[in-house]
Amino acid sequence: MKKVKQTMLLCLIITVMALSIAVLYFPTWTASIEGSNSVHVLEQVNINGTDHEIMIRGQDLSNPVILYIHGGPGASEIPYAKKVQDLLETRFTIVNYDQRASGKSYHFFEDYTNLSANLLVQDALAITDYITTRLGKEKVILMGHSYGTYIGTLAAQQAPDKYEAYIGVGQMADIQQSETDGWNEMMEQARLAGNDEDVHQLEQIYGAIAQGQAFVPRDIVKRYGGASRLIDSPEASFFGMTFSSEYTMLDAIRYNKGIIFSQEVLIGEAMHHPLPSMITKLDLPFYFIMGDYDYMTSSHAAKLFFDNIEAEHKEFISYKQSAHYPHYEEKQKFFNWMVDTFIH
Repeated sequence: MKKVKQTMLLCLIITVMALSIAVLYFPTWTASIEGSNSVHVLEQVNINGTDHEIMIRGQDLSNPVILYIHGGPGASEIPYAKKVQDLLETRFTIVNYDQRASGKSYHFFEDYTNLSANLLVQDALAITDYITTRLGKEKVILMGHSYGTYIGTLAAQQAPDKYEAYIGVGQMADIQQSETDGWNEMMEQARLAGNDEDVHQLEQIYGAIAQGQAFVPRDIVKRYGGASRLIDSPEASFFGMTFSSEYTMLDAIRYNKGIIFSQEVLIGEAMHHPLPSMITKLDLPFYFIMGDYDYMTSSHAAKLFFDNIEAEHKEFISYKQSAHYPHYEEKQKFFNWMVDTFIH
């Protein structure tokens, strides 16, 4: 009997180890797309001195190309991109990539002491060159979301000839103004809801907000609809990443380590160097897509920034039902606009 128990225990240990190895290291892929000229690629490519995870998806390679820069900092969208960008894939080829030190582009033993917004901008420009060469395009459409707009706007300023247009979704602007807008709205909503705990917490941080030294707590912003309204916030969860085809459990660990490190380094930099202090002109068409209820990056602050940018063609487009994710919350409307603007 003792020998049987030992054998069963050994089998259990072997099974657990095998499952652990499979979960941690199982090969990843992105789901196939039907069509003789479709593309569905998930790959690691060494660009600008480090390996970047790049995903390319679309039904027809002859379609225009969108280079999408995720936010965070450090918040990769690759684990769920195919779910929220499915409409766009029918008329555009979409390139998502994990930024340096983010998601699958976070490498445990790599030195990231030089991480900065400028380095991420240079990465974005180098990835643009890689994509245009690989896909045979002269230019691509550059799209950023949230913190990705910080990198995207700077990239558009530095190399407008590489891009057909720049689209800022949930556009960052003056962070102090944005957070002041957010504080005022969240305080009003907390009082209307009779939530004394939230009111007290907001009162405690007012001074830091007013001085541009803090953010309105994101759990409060989410609670009162300042992050998303028509959908659940499309953020990658640990289990969601682990059970996606694009990520493993090891990749989910990379994601969490990367987002902690990236936000610690990059958020302070963005607060001290807001975009309006660096950009007053863009030499390409640009569009800001803003949800009226967005209090992660306030629409009011984005409009002030927009008004002070000189450009031959620019549009500020408000989505009346959405918050921080108008391209996902009002997905059909955004898809129709993209087709009308860049294809029709």
